Amino acid sequence: MATGQRLMRAVRVFEFGGPEVLKLQSDVTVPIPKDHQVLIRVHACGVNPVETYIRSGTYSRKPALPYTPGSDVAGVVEAIGDGASAVKTGDRVFTTSTLSGGYAEYALAADHTVYKLPDELDFQQGAAIGIPYFTAFRALIHSARAKAGESVLVHGASGGVGLAACQIARAYGLRVLGTAGTEEGRKVVLQNGAHEVFNHREVNYIDKIKKSVGERGIDVIIEMLANVNLSKDLNLLSYGGRVIVVGNRGTIEINPRDTMAKETSIIGVHLFSSTKEEFQQFAAALQAGMEIGWLKPVIGSRYPLEKVAQAHENIIHGGGATGKMVLLLR
Repeated sequence: MATGQRLMRAVRVFEFGGPEVLKLQSDVTVPIPKDHQVLIRVHACGVNPVETYIRSGTYSRKPALPYTPGSDVAGVVEAIGDGASAVKTGDRVFTTSTLSGGYAEYALAADHTVYKLPDELDFQQGAAIGIPYFTAFRALIHSARAKAGESVLVHGASGGVGLAACQIARAYGLRVLGTAGTEEGRKVVLQNGAHEVFNHREVNYIDKIKKSVGERGIDVIIEMLANVNLSKDLNLLSYGGRVIVVGNRGTIEINPRDTMAKETSIIGVHLFSSTKEEFQQFAAALQAGMEIGWLKPVIGSRYPLEKVAQAHENIIHGGGATGKMVLLLR
């Protein structure tokens, strides 16, 4: 080992597979920032469903092995490379992406993916902003082009992206409906911007939504589980309504005729298809939300780094998430 090289704890994946392939190691070299890079001392890292798909090897994008998962970190800037001007050493920050992986005590990020974290939000909340809020903003404002006065149904509203979508939609003047599968989840959805919330475990909940919105239907549906709900969604839409597919775990049969009479659209969303400029636009809107106070991440279950395999198991097979799952590093 070269002198001056520092070691850290980090999760490493050497082969694709189940949660058991996540290996916590304590002798991983702390990366050194190059030009336009920032090294962050990680306090918390968000856990996202997409990280489980990447780990299993079933996702379209496969990282080179071995790798460290995780993109949404919050912490303090430890060091910066040449030309990195967005932040300075000692700043509290959060990211939308990392270069070296976020399930680690230190993470490297490109400076244009690092944003200052306001004092009003703690590090756990900072770790809950990245993928959830940027995805929700892209889905609602960029892809759905939602307008004030329209109605939105967030189908699966109690998780990280769902609650972000509710907060954004309410701030932008939409009528917000949400669904959640637990009493606790429904309560949290109502506390975070929804005007009404429905229990998607009830057999007739779709009828209740139809009754609530009347003949007009729903303008925008933000869909977290398209393989279960897409067919129902098409029947709920207004004329010109849009289903925005944010989450999906399999296939579903739909009748395309359901899109024709009302000229509705099904639009998929992939956050990392956003351009650098689009990320900057989303960030500007979300920073304003933090300053004004409507952007307030809700933290769900918290896990130490040692329990990362359990976190991956629970985010997919748990009984309905409430809030954002985070790993705690300090």
